[in-house]
Amino acid sequence: MTALTLSTAAVPGLRADAIVIGVAKGAASRSGGLVVAPGAEAVDKAYDGKLAGVLETLGASGAEGEVTKLPAPSGFKTPLVVAVGLGPEPEKDSSFDAEALRRAAGTAARALNGSKKAAFALPVTDAADAGAIAEGALLGAYSFDAYKENGKDPKKGKAPLAEVALLGGKPRDRAYKAAVERALAVSEELNRARDLINTPPNDLYPEAFAAIVQAAGKEHGLKVQVLDDKALVKGGYGGILGVGGGSEAKPRLVKLSYTSSKAKKHLALVGKGITYDSGGISLKPAGHNETMKCDMSGAAAVFAAVVAVARLGLDVNVTGWLALAENMPSGSAVRPGDVLRMYSGKTVEVLNTDAEGRLVLADALWAASQEKPDAIVDVATLTGAMMLALGNRTYGIMANDDAFRTAVHEAAEEVGEPAWPMPLPEHLRKGMESPTADIANMGERMGGGLVAGLFLREFVGEGITWAHLDIAGPAFNEGGPFGYTPKGGTGTAVRTLVRLAELTAAGDLG
Repeated sequence: MTALTLSTAAVPGLRADAIVIGVAKGAASRSGGLVVAPGAEAVDKAYDGKLAGVLETLGASGAEGEVTKLPAPSGFKTPLVVAVGLGPEPEKDSSFDAEALRRAAGTAARALNGSKKAAFALPVTDAADAGAIAEGALLGAYSFDAYKENGKDPKKGKAPLAEVALLGGKPRDRAYKAAVERALAVSEELNRARDLINTPPNDLYPEAFAAIVQAAGKEHGLKVQVLDDKALVKGGYGGILGVGGGSEAKPRLVKLSYTSSKAKKHLALVGKGITYDSGGISLKPAGHNETMKCDMSGAAAVFAAVVAVARLGLDVNVTGWLALAENMPSGSAVRPGDVLRMYSGKTVEVLNTDAEGRLVLADALWAASQEKPDAIVDVATLTGAMMLALGNRTYGIMANDDAFRTAVHEAAEEVGEPAWPMPLPEHLRKGMESPTADIANMGERMGGGLVAGLFLREFVGEGITWAHLDIAGPAFNEGGPFGYTPKGGTGTAVRTLVRLAELTAAGDLG
């Protein structure tokens, strides 16, 4: 993990491999053209106030994601200046928003792979800005090279940026220290989730995942309970057992608990943990299997969020439920037409074994409901339909309470995770009626993401506020990296869940 420090060193005398500054597209109503952002005054002065012109000559425009490198001015201990685009210049008397800073820091960190130390002199007006820059840099510096020779990408031959010195902050100020410590805890746990998502399924199966959770629980003082396949049979967890029945790697239900003596609220988080999804008997077509190690992204997000909450010491009780199974075809696999008796006692006719995530979540949601939490939030790479609706970078939010859905959406937007509120149309429930069982696991094809949400709602305890996050699109990035988002596992929803826990602890979430 990249090291992080707050620094008050003077820029010219600072020893580092590079100094990162921000540039923006000037507002047409004012200067127009390229604008050097606050934080880079010392660098601009060393260029006799002509830094913007030099960068424009090199082709810089200030566009988001743009990186321009140039030699540092004479007299600087740092040999390189890295100018990163922040996008449009903010209106007069306002500052750059946190997400712009986060993305710029992430872009710069990625551009500095192979460097030992970089100083970030991006705009900092308050502790929140410092936290955003720290978070962006730490997330942008992420690299998954565990399976590469010598621990680094042989094509690039470079390790991630080793150290970030954050300038413009106040190391002795409690607010700044807290913001940076929060960024460190959240980023490290989010990167832990990314590691899990990127780990190949031959090494990350339900039992192995559960062991990782147990080790983390011991390290951070969390209570961990693991139900193995025998305990699941005894408890009547028909959904998890049905999905995991076709694999030699037996399923697990993991409960991870953080408690605070000052807590007044209890938040339950439920994650889909399909460590590999072949589709089962309803086998996925060619071209759809290669990334299915990511189908446990919801469980990874829940796990990471609970650990982050513990590290932050929030005054809220948080319980994570990880429904872990491998969905494989075999002679013991659940078949289309089978009926499963769920943990709740309700029966489900399985019409499609590739609609398995809702089956394991149903058992976990009912288990979470038995503790009567104040709210439940589940996270899952649940439906391709949600990707069709919202694309690859935005996740959908459904809920049984409109105000709670709005609160979750606002929390997601606040931390920089694009999300969108989605409805639960009652008329779609009819499509899941079964002549054989209480409900079928499939309904109408159109609106499939909403149908899945309606199915899950059936397994939430009466009177409990609940939200469902379908992260199928943004959980795994198959394209190129951007901002602080890498190729592969992204850790989507971790920051939303942590923010919801913070709001709950503060009494600002119902």
